[in-house]
Amino acid sequence: MNKYGLLIKKMQIHPLFWGVAGIAIITGYFWQLLYLFAIVFIHEIGHAAAAAHFGWKIKRIMILPFGGTCEVDEHGNRRLKEDLIVIIAGPLQNVLIAALIPVFVMLSFLPADVAKEISQYNLMILLFNLIPIWPLDGGKLVQLYLSTQHAYKKACRLSLMSSFIVLLVLHVMILLFSPLNINVWLVLLYLDIILWTEWKQQRYVFMRFLLERHYGKNLSFSQLQAIDAKGEEYLHEVLDKFKRGCKHLIYVGGKNNSLGKLDENEILHAYFTEKRVSAQLKDLVYND
Repeated sequence: MNKYGLLIKKMQIHPLFWGVAGIAIITGYFWQLLYLFAIVFIHEIGHAAAAAHFGWKIKRIMILPFGGTCEVDEHGNRRLKEDLIVIIAGPLQNVLIAALIPVFVMLSFLPADVAKEISQYNLMILLFNLIPIWPLDGGKLVQLYLSTQHAYKKACRLSLMSSFIVLLVLHVMILLFSPLNINVWLVLLYLDIILWTEWKQQRYVFMRFLLERHYGKNLSFSQLQAIDAKGEEYLHEVLDKFKRGCKHLIYVGGKNNSLGKLDENEILHAYFTEKRVSAQLKDLVYND
């Protein structure tokens, strides 16, 4: 079985989905749930297939009662182009579905009323995933853009903060215009939990980003970027300035009044291998 066929083995269905499926059967909405399941599955397979194409490690594809996730074991050190393709590969499946539905109707593979219903669900899932809230595709696109403008740690933090703002606006809008819509409130609650969990795990995510660089795994640098730093700065303060896609050269004291220069590998080695977490840059320069 090739790497694309193995994606099916990565698929998992959340236990809550079966509960929702049971309710759908009892209430006569089984086919609607099946349409949603198929659309979500195709959307997530789009992400997974793109990730597999680039050799990413895929942890699992989880189908939820109201959506899905493709979880990968990558931490910000792949090429920006790869990340962009993996992100948009999901929504592109929704565009493909929208293009094929009229063809299926024309060929009499789908009744017009069923096609209309599937089209509505497909559009709903597409628009929902493009909302700029992490971990939706729109939120990932925001984070990807911010990572081209800021250090990786700052980009992640800014994207989460912007997600909180958008999510708060959605809460207010639903409270004003559809306060009794239980389904929407459940989706918002899920996003609340995921976003809050991601906020608490920021340091862990950043450490994984740095560890990948330290061990040289899946690295792709497009440019060399200098960092001017003072000798009194601690190693962790310089690490906070690391940017994805850039190989860093650190000028201690600045280029014009330099005490010396350090390659990023020297700092990563001192921080992770030698455990000099309280060291200052001047300590490394003078040791050299």
